[in-house]
Parts: sequence; structure tokens; C-alpha cells
Amino acid sequence: MYQVLYFLWGTNWHIAIKIIGYVLISLSFIGVVGTILLENRNPVKALSYIMLLVFVPILGLIVYYYLGRDLRKRRRFTLKGSKDETLMLRYWESQRREIEHMQLALRNSVASKQEISAMLLNTRNSVLSQNNKVQILLNGEEKFPAVMKALREAKHHIHMEYYIFAADDVGNEVADILIEKLKEGIEVRFVYDDLGCSDIGDIPDLLEEHGAEVFKFSPVLINFYLNANYRNHRKIIVIDGNIGFTGGINMDDRYLNNGKHPVFWRDTHLQLEGDVVNLLQLQFMMSYRYCSKNTFPFSDPYFHRSSIKEHCFADIVASGPDSDFPMSMQTILMAINVARRSIRISNPYFIPNDQILSALQMAALAGKNVELIIPSRGDSFFVQHAAQSYVKPMLDAGAKVYFYQKGFIHAKTIVIDDNLAIVGTVNLDNRSFYLNSEIAVVVYDRPVVHKLNAAFEQDLQDAVQIERRTWKNRSIWQRFIDAVCRLFTPLL
Repeated sequence: MYQVLYFLWGTNWHIAIKIIGYVLISLSFIGVVGTILLENRNPVKALSYIMLLVFVPILGLIVYYYLGRDLRKRRRFTLKGSKDETLMLRYWESQRREIEHMQLALRNSVASKQEISAMLLNTRNSVLSQNNKVQILLNGEEKFPAVMKALREAKHHIHMEYYIFAADDVGNEVADILIEKLKEGIEVRFVYDDLGCSDIGDIPDLLEEHGAEVFKFSPVLINFYLNANYRNHRKIIVIDGNIGFTGGINMDDRYLNNGKHPVFWRDTHLQLEGDVVNLLQLQFMMSYRYCSKNTFPFSDPYFHRSSIKEHCFADIVASGPDSDFPMSMQTILMAINVARRSIRISNPYFIPNDQILSALQMAALAGKNVELIIPSRGDSFFVQHAAQSYVKPMLDAGAKVYFYQKGFIHAKTIVIDDNLAIVGTVNLDNRSFYLNSEIAVVVYDRPVVHKLNAAFEQDLQDAVQIERRTWKNRSIWQRFIDAVCRLFTPLL
């Protein structure tokens, strides 16, 4: 081999370089394809990567290296997952005596919806809580005043975990409140995603200077676009172990709709009180422990029983790259399957996998009222057109699809019948199901569902229903763009 290369180099060096390059690329190509096959991925996703390698080899290798490899996930999250399970088991053991009673009470209250809670319990993902108060917060206009009021009333600790925290009017005001509380001796722990918080400015440094514990989740070392996988997409606040906030609204004044930004942002958040806050606190503890290698006491005032007697049942479903199962997807899938009359979904990124799409189609074909609200104009050309490719199969099955017109609908809500709701950070795409750390609240409560249904009805007033005939008669060019974008949905 060396003699051949020496001969080629001596006769025509540029040919030798080409041959060496082709050999290296071919070996890399063969190695990557072999790795993809041995990882036993979803066949559609595996084939998508292989096709990209075949047609655009160099680009395919780059995309796979930065977005497709599971090696970094295994190295980064395997130990985290095992430790998280230990924490959940400790919490489960502390609640063992009451679990069976609550499961029976839930079964009597909402019938088949109890199966969701049983699944979350059996997978050690959540422990059903009963004594809760859940308040719906629509848009930043309702969330931010509630959050700031609760922060100002903090007596012991403030825990925050955010995908986006911007140094704008809202973010700076929250930072000022945190600094005030730090001066009062209040504990502040803050975990933020380094990719999502690209506009956080010097807020982390200011908080640390005043004594806060601040940690980046998965620091971006080289380039934002090359670190898109395994992000922390959660939005969590826990104050004194008594009150919690989670949902779709980031800490960003875009959600405030005060005229500063041209686009109206429609979103939904939850304010939680009661025993479910312990579960939210537990999820924050897992992220904090992963980033800091430290923890805090598994006792009062971080964890304690609530005096609230609202009898509102709630679970927390959390998932991430360390999860044994794609719990967010499985919870949504089971919720669709146990629906008896209606399914109402709002989501900004409707790129469902085959399981979710088939479940929704079967529900519609069975005569259940399936309604979907998605943005008329998304914040990503590629994702918007990929989502539009799923409109036709939904319409063909008899589902009702609406395009939100007032602005950008970012709410991630699912309402099932009149007694089940799921509200959180989960988009209906593979990234939320398999790659990002996500969180949602499963609420089994008719008054809460009634309020979410009222919000859904109001959103319908600001949306346009898509007619099946009109949609099918779109131009070939429009359908072609949607179809091409859909080809890459397994990689999103």
C-alpha cells in the first residue's frame, strides 16, 4: 500500500491526494452507516440519515456528527438517569401509604383516565398528587405579574430552570427581584440552557455576585447551531416549596403583548399550589444535581405536605435524553387513546410521529371530535411547511384543523373530554419526544379543564378552519414544498 501511494505521489501528487481523500471519505461513510444500523434506531430516522449521506455525503457526515450521534447522549446522561431514578424511588417510598388510596379515588373520579397515572407510577416517572390548586395563566400578561408577586413574597428559597431567559424588560425586572431576595438572605438556585439563553446578557454574573447558585445546562462550547441536541426546554419556578410555575411561556417580554413586538404571542402557563409542587421541586432537583453535582435536603422547607384540600388530582410527566421511555410521547398517546368524546390540541410545532398521527386519525375515524390549532405563520419556514404536510391526513380522517390568525400560538395544551388536560413545554415533534428535557402537568380536574376549554374556544375565534377541499386544491408547488420539508421531519 505504501509503495502504491509513493508511486502515485511521485508521478502525480494531486491524484494521490484525491485517492486518499476518496478512501478516507468512503471509510467514514461505511463506518457511519454501520454505526447507524447497529444503534437500532427508528428505521425511518435511520434511513433519513443514510439517504442524506448517499446524496450529500460531506454535508451528511457533518449533520450526523453534530446532530445524529447518540454517543454524547450516552456519555452525558446515562449516569444522570440512574441517579434520577434513585431520587424518584426515595420520593415514591415516602408516599407509599397514600398511593393506593389516591389511585382508587382517581379511578372513581375520572374513570379510564386513571390508566395514565398508573403508567406514570409504574415507570417511576411520577407519583399522583391529590390536594392541589391549579390556576390557568394566559400569555405573559397573566404569568409575569403572578410570578413577580410570588417571587417578592419568597421566604426561604427560589428555584428557577429556563430554556429562554432574556435580558429584556421582563428578564431584568425578575433579575432585580432575585437580587433583592438574595440581599434578604433568600436562597436562589438558577439553571439555564446555554443555547436557549443566548440573550441572557450578564444576568448570571450579577446573580452569582450576590450569592446565587447559577449553572449552565449543557454549555455551548463552539457554535450554537452545532449544539442543537439535548437541550433543557423546561420552564420551572418553585418558591419555598409552596408554589410552582410551569408551562410554555419563557422569561421573555415577547409574551407580554404590550406593543413592543410586532407579533402577538398566545401561550398558556400554570400556577401550581399543593402536593404537586413537591413533584415539580423534585424535577428541578434532578437538573440542579446534574449541573452542580450537589443537592439540597429531601425535607422541609424544600419538600412538605400541603394544607390545601382542593381535591384536584395532578401528575408531573418529565422526559429527556436520559429517560428509559419517551414519557412525554407515551403520556400524550395514552391520553388520545383513552378519550371518549373529544380531543383538543394546541401546539406550535405539529410534526407528529407515526404513533401520534395514527392515534389521532383513529380517534377521528371513530367519531370522536378531534380539533387541532396550529400557527398560520410559524417562526420557522422549514418547520411550518413540514407541519403543513400533516394537515391533509388529519382532514382525511375527519379531524378539524384550524390556523391561528391573531399571531403566533405557542401554547402546548391537550384537553381530553371534560376531565383531563396536559399543559407544559412539549412540542409534538421528535425533538421534544426524544432529545430535549421536557416537562408537563397532567391535570385530572373538571374545573381546570373547563377553563382550558374556554380558552380554546376563544382561540377558535381568532383562527380559520381549513376545509378539506380547499386544502387539496392548493398549487402543486405549495404541496411540493411541504412534501420536501416533511422528508426531513425524522431529523428535526
